[in-house]
Amino acid sequence: MQLQTVVYPPMANPLLHKLIRKVVPYRLRCYSRERAAFAGKIGIELGGPSQTFDARGIFPVYPLAARLDNCNFDHHTLWEGKITPQSGFHFDKGRAPGQQFVAEASDLAFIADSTYDFVLSSHMLEHSANPLKALREWLRVLKPGGTLLLVLPHRDGTFDHQRPVTALQHLVEDFEREMGEDDLTHLPEILELHDLRRDPQAGGFESFKARGQRNLENRGLHHHVFDTRLVVELVDFAGLQLRAIESTYPFHIAAIATRLETGARPDNAEFLRPDAAYRSKSPFDSDHIAQHGH
Repeated sequence: MQLQTVVYPPMANPLLHKLIRKVVPYRLRCYSRERAAFAGKIGIELGGPSQTFDARGIFPVYPLAARLDNCNFDHHTLWEGKITPQSGFHFDKGRAPGQQFVAEASDLAFIADSTYDFVLSSHMLEHSANPLKALREWLRVLKPGGTLLLVLPHRDGTFDHQRPVTALQHLVEDFEREMGEDDLTHLPEILELHDLRRDPQAGGFESFKARGQRNLENRGLHHHVFDTRLVVELVDFAGLQLRAIESTYPFHIAAIATRLETGARPDNAEFLRPDAAYRSKSPFDSDHIAQHGH
């Protein structure tokens, strides 16, 4: 018997969510409306592969895409182990593999402008020292009218929950200073406030500290801390038109946005207003607060 896709209420108990999702696939509320933007199209994923986009994920793009390329920062990562570009990117059993690139996500100079119909990223941008630089490059390779699907971790549901949410101005300053991936300015805060109880794979404090000091090699640190409001601000500042913003257990924020034609400006007022609809639908307490406290 084929399992039926369901959408669970956003305020349900997170432990109950976890148990139910093992049996019945969960989808973001916007999935049925937005899936056509990926069906039969060609895209690229930065980071990954990701459970977020697989057949049982919260937004299953892999079974929809005609082709999907991928880019990771090194030939070996903490998450994927060894990466072999010659083997291609195997994103779905029913599709031929896409191309596998090894490069910085903020420098895709080997890809021509306006190459892809869509760009995917799940739980990768928080590992970038310069998110706006990375976003600018992703938009360059995205066609006008193309779709960005960006998934980031919500601080309330992660080991970052004791850290303050990053201010948009801080991200802008990192961009203007051309911050490189060797940046460790956030390491003292991370070592003080990172909740190791929620990050068992990090080991003890000393091993976590040693890994953090070698972040350029492993990219394990979360440079910046996000809530849903910051994701809205980030996407708006980058000049994208938001179509949907949704947060869900256990720690996901998903934004779907359109790259506009050159010179066009987005109108994201409905997402930026203090009483934006996403606030009441979010399962995370801090999203219910109208203004950031930073």
